[in-house]
Amino acid sequence: MLKVKLKAGREKSVHRRHPWIFSGSILKVDEGIAPGETVDVTDSKGEVIARGAYSPKSQIRIRIWTWNLTESINSDFLKSRLEKAFAYRKQYLNLNQIDAYRLVYGEADGLPGFIVDRYDDVLVIQCTTWGAERWRDEFIDLLVQLTGIEKIVERSDVDIRELEGLPARSCVVKGYVIPGPITIRENDLRFLVDVLGGQKTGFYLDQRDNRAWLRKFVNRREVLDCFTYTGGFAISALVGGAKSVVAVDSSKDNLNLARENCKLNNISPDNVEWVVGDIFNYLRNLRDRDRKFDFIVLDPPKFAPTSKHVQKAARGYKDINLLGFKLLRPGGMLCTFSCSGGVGQELFQKIVVSAAIDAGVEARIINRFSQALDHPVGLSFPEGEYLKGLLLEVYEK
Repeated sequence: MLKVKLKAGREKSVHRRHPWIFSGSILKVDEGIAPGETVDVTDSKGEVIARGAYSPKSQIRIRIWTWNLTESINSDFLKSRLEKAFAYRKQYLNLNQIDAYRLVYGEADGLPGFIVDRYDDVLVIQCTTWGAERWRDEFIDLLVQLTGIEKIVERSDVDIRELEGLPARSCVVKGYVIPGPITIRENDLRFLVDVLGGQKTGFYLDQRDNRAWLRKFVNRREVLDCFTYTGGFAISALVGGAKSVVAVDSSKDNLNLARENCKLNNISPDNVEWVVGDIFNYLRNLRDRDRKFDFIVLDPPKFAPTSKHVQKAARGYKDINLLGFKLLRPGGMLCTFSCSGGVGQELFQKIVVSAAIDAGVEARIINRFSQALDHPVGLSFPEGEYLKGLLLEVYEK
């Protein structure tokens, strides 16, 4: 097998079971390695220490498949990893109450660069790396074999593909998927999901548990839901007894689907206002009008896809949380999130603290949020924990 040799001392992260090897750690690469091909990783003395997929253009040059050198990366290996991923979801998710969840989560399931989301009888896959791309057809066949689901959509239209040197791809790859939204079940709620054209793979499955949490705190409160997308938090608030909800998104199409989701859950439109607009400008307008709310949700899109965007992202998070604090009544609550992998939990909290100080408010943490259980985080791979959030209460000393 072709080999990639590491520089002296750079094998430490591999021994600590971190699945990424960066280009700066590599001393020598055998000639003739094809993109996505499996290689043996050796330390500087030539001893094989792991086996992974090679990516010639990415800064993450190798993503490790296994540290067990008796394993070959083949169909049986992939099948075993998929079966373990499925077993985890069966053990920890209540599949009697939900039919939409993440079935495979890349490195956390030992399958770097491969993601599978299930939406009722449709699977949506993403191949984000050369390693996953190389095994794409095998993955598709195994998914049909193991799940019995024959409707598969690919949404490999994410930015990381460009970093890998791969073109974006979005299409139906198996079966017939009717254009337009499909209905999913999330506990006692129903949502329409556009798996072909929606954001991410169609829905923010990672916020499932947090939507349920929100319902405990919104009773008789006036709620502002920013970046509502198709109304996940807004509808949860209305079902939780919110007095009223103002839900804002930049996309008219998203809000049209949100309205349909209200109808789907038999929610009266009388207590909800759907607003199309730029969130930052809309919040400034509310501030200038001295409009106040009891509960605000800030769930913006990814401001910092990589570490090089962190400074700009920090300014965005600071601005939006500052505006959020200024729009809260005393005793009000701010539910604020970041899904930027480049912004860690500690930095995010510092940004929110700075926003509270500038807003002249005192706040305390009621709860911390992360992604749902079907998006597990490997102990040796903290990068897998991208979603972080805080539930804050504004109070007077």
